[in-house]
This record gives sequence, C-alpha cells and structure tokens, in this order.
Amino acid sequence: MSTANKIDPRTTGYAPVNGLNMYYEIYGEGAPIVLVHGSFMTIDMNYGKLIPELARTRKIIAYEIQGHGRTADIDRPFSFPALADDIAGLLAYLEMPKADILGFSLGAAVGLQLAISHPQVVNKLVFISCTFRTSGWSKEARDFFLDMKGDDLDKTPLKPEYDRLAPDKDHWRTFVSKMILFDNVLYDFGADKVQTVQSPVLMIFGDNDGIDLGHVAEMYRLLGGSICGDKDGLPVSQLAILPGATHSGLMNQTARLMDLITPFLDSRRS
Repeated sequence: MSTANKIDPRTTGYAPVNGLNMYYEIYGEGAPIVLVHGSFMTIDMNYGKLIPELARTRKIIAYEIQGHGRTADIDRPFSFPALADDIAGLLAYLEMPKADILGFSLGAAVGLQLAISHPQVVNKLVFISCTFRTSGWSKEARDFFLDMKGDDLDKTPLKPEYDRLAPDKDHWRTFVSKMILFDNVLYDFGADKVQTVQSPVLMIFGDNDGIDLGHVAEMYRLLGGSICGDKDGLPVSQLAILPGATHSGLMNQTARLMDLITPFLDSRRS
C-alpha cells in the first residue's frame, strides 16, 4: 500500500455495536459516506489511496468489520445480515440517520444487504466487484475460494498487518478459519430482493475480476438499468466496467474510480 498521500483521521474511536467494540475513523467534512472493506482487509489496506481524495469534499466514516484490523472478533459467525446490522448500529451510534455507502468485494455485498434490510439509512450505494449470489463468481474464482487453506495467507501482507493491529494476535488462525468458512457458504440475496432496492447504485467491475459478466448484466437490469436511455431516460443506477482490471487491482486505480464515484455521488438524480 502506498502512503504517499496518506492523511490522518480527525477522529478515531470504538463504537459498542451488537456486541462488538468496533473501530472507526472519520475524515473530512461534507455529506457522509461509509467505507466497507473487503475480506481480510483493513481500512488502510483497502482504502488508503482513496480516502485522501474522497475526504476533499466528503465526511468519511471508515471502520473495520468483525475480526478485522482493530475490531476484535466475537463469538458470532460471519453473515451478511449481521454485518449489515453492524453498519446500521454504527450510524445510530454516530447519530447519522443516513449516509452513502461504498463497499469493495465483501464490503460491497454487505452494503447491498444493508440497502435491502435497512433501506432507510442508505442514500446511494457504490458497489465494487462483488455478486448478489455465489454463482455470480466465475468457476475459477469459486474454485480459488474452495482451495484456500488456513496457512495460505501466512506469507501475504495480510498477516503482518493483522499482527500490527489486532487486539489479540493469537486469534489469527481462528479468524482465518472463520473467514474461509464464510467465504465458502453458498449465498443468494434473491433477485426479488435486489429489485426492491430504492437507493441509486453505481456498480463498478473489472473486465477480468472473477465475476461473470452475465451476472453483472442481470444485477444491473434488476436495478433498473440496461434500457434504451435515449427513449426512456437514464436510470438512477449506473454500471462501469474498467478495462484491463482485476479484482485485486481495482482499488489501486484511484483516478479512474474517482472519475466514476464523484459525479455519481454529486448527481441529484434519485
């Protein structure tokens, strides 16, 4: 992770939410946006490059989900509804009735679950590189999840970051095992539930990020897209597919992402 443009948060803290002691950081001023990171990640690892750009015009609430970074794990299985409830709880604790949500990978799915189960707290959703059902991942991606072993991550940058931040460094193996189990649970939010989402959604994918493009098109149609805009007008939701982009490389494309995210968030269409 590059730290060339890193900025310090103006506020940090821990929120008592659903049995968690949830770590959060706040940057900038303006309309609030919550950043939800991906599996095994932390605030810095996932959003270190994007935060300085977003914080120029917006209030950022970045937090670390159950068992990640500085948020200790609890005796609760990982699930999309529980993780979405945690965001709703964090916003209530911070006395923020509504916010935009930006999520990557696991964080995108959690943001979508939030828009389904707590629609009143979601203004707009930026959904980066994930699916609303397991079968939306390519076969190669699903095989990768199935083949992952507990010690595969020991020699990646994830382990030293966990050792640096985690309240209990000895919990690493248990944490990894729980996450691998969660990553291999079949899920399906339901096309009918996705279709009920009222928040405008910006969907961002790489052209080779392990997600089936047919699934991408299906989700966009469910959100009101894939229409004849010249005849019917543009839908409130948008779709972007970045060329030459992988799942792990998407979040490094800061300028490209900001060129998409900023006009979407600033648009008055809703």
